[in-house]
Amino acid sequence: MRNEPQPSRYKADPAIAQIAGWLGSAVEAADFPQTIIRFRNERWARSVGLAELDDGAWARHFGRFDPLPENLPEPLALKYHGHQFRVYNPDIGDGRGFLFAQMRDAEGRLLDLGTKGSGQTPYSRAGDGRLTLKGGVREILATEMLEALGVNTSKTFSLIETGEELWRGDEPSPTRSAVMVRLSHSHIRIGTFQRLLALEERDQMEELVQYCLEHFPGALPPEDAPGRDEPAIILMHQVVERMADLAASYMVAGFVHGVLNTDNMNITGESFDYGPWRWLPTWDPGFTAAYFDHGGLYAFGRQPEALHWNCGQLAVALRLLADTEPLVHAMNRYGDLYMAAISRRWCWRLGVISQGVEADTLLVSASEQHMRENGVGPDEFFFRSRRDRTAIKGEIAEILQSYDRLDSDHDYWSDDLPQTMLIEEVEQIWSDIDKSDDWSALEAKVDSLRRMGDALGEPPEPAGHA
Repeated sequence: MRNEPQPSRYKADPAIAQIAGWLGSAVEAADFPQTIIRFRNERWARSVGLAELDDGAWARHFGRFDPLPENLPEPLALKYHGHQFRVYNPDIGDGRGFLFAQMRDAEGRLLDLGTKGSGQTPYSRAGDGRLTLKGGVREILATEMLEALGVNTSKTFSLIETGEELWRGDEPSPTRSAVMVRLSHSHIRIGTFQRLLALEERDQMEELVQYCLEHFPGALPPEDAPGRDEPAIILMHQVVERMADLAASYMVAGFVHGVLNTDNMNITGESFDYGPWRWLPTWDPGFTAAYFDHGGLYAFGRQPEALHWNCGQLAVALRLLADTEPLVHAMNRYGDLYMAAISRRWCWRLGVISQGVEADTLLVSASEQHMRENGVGPDEFFFRSRRDRTAIKGEIAEILQSYDRLDSDHDYWSDDLPQTMLIEEVEQIWSDIDKSDDWSALEAKVDSLRRMGDALGEPPEPAGHA
């Protein structure tokens, strides 16, 4: 069974205030016509001591953005640059969101509440700073599915409908509007470091490295790593470890993020900011999620490469503080770390005990071949293999027989079909809301995904976990 987040009392800790002067700009939230609560993530609200808020207080804090007690006095729109489809863009930043609050959970971890669709900021450019209600619903579905599948992801904390009509070129308009709040361990991006490099802000870069090491701790680099006592090198190793695990988790989940730009890469290795995401209908490395990704840069099978490339951009930025050799050494660990993460995560989802990377690599290859040859998607493959391995035929069946099973007696494995998140179901859930304001399918789906997460249990710890 999966452990629920531990309940905690509310413990404000606006640690970002120490660097807020150069990290972002104070802003005001939009004044929305309405604040209709559509989603409250009660279990994660309990983890930060906010579950006791009544609906009126919830709407004031997460729809009107009245400050939380002893927290940030005003929202902070963060500054950053980034590579967008590998084209450098210095003219970005929080264009429709801001950092709203920070607090500690029961384990002492620093958590952020950040927004999406909260209004215009100095970095909105030509945008209206708003979020469609459909975009918010899709974010709920993405984060709940990813959490259930063991991916390190932000949590959709709140969704409030705001009563405006929005016009968008990629969906029928006018469409309904919303403001979303996400819970994350950080909103510091690789693009945050890129901005400081572009401005040659060495002192601020040192402050940012120290902030990350203090508030998002990880393991020290291997003992033979050059420069292993330097703060920038320590951070580089930790980010490489986290990104390798994140890439592996995407692949095992059959998930395509769609927009893996450096401004969408959280320094904690936590996936966030879900736009054109999709789940694989069949095992297809060339499958893309974004209609505008014409070259397939962020196709399913290229995601590990994309995250490695993004790590490289962090290494370039950290050259402001460190020599090239130790940064390259950290980068060169990515391949082995990724394969180790694939090994442990693949076995975890299959419900078997790992036999080590070399043996598990054969298992993974045979699984991929089975899915390709039989036109089976990963959700069906993992479910059928775990429920009844005699239902799987061919080479993969023989390999699976050599693996010891993990204990699993959850009644989910007796279901006729696995939980999936294919585009047809996503569109139907939205259609029910759009046409008849029927939220029951979304609520039922969230419950079903959490039940699947309970059946899968806690995901394996990544390398370098601390």
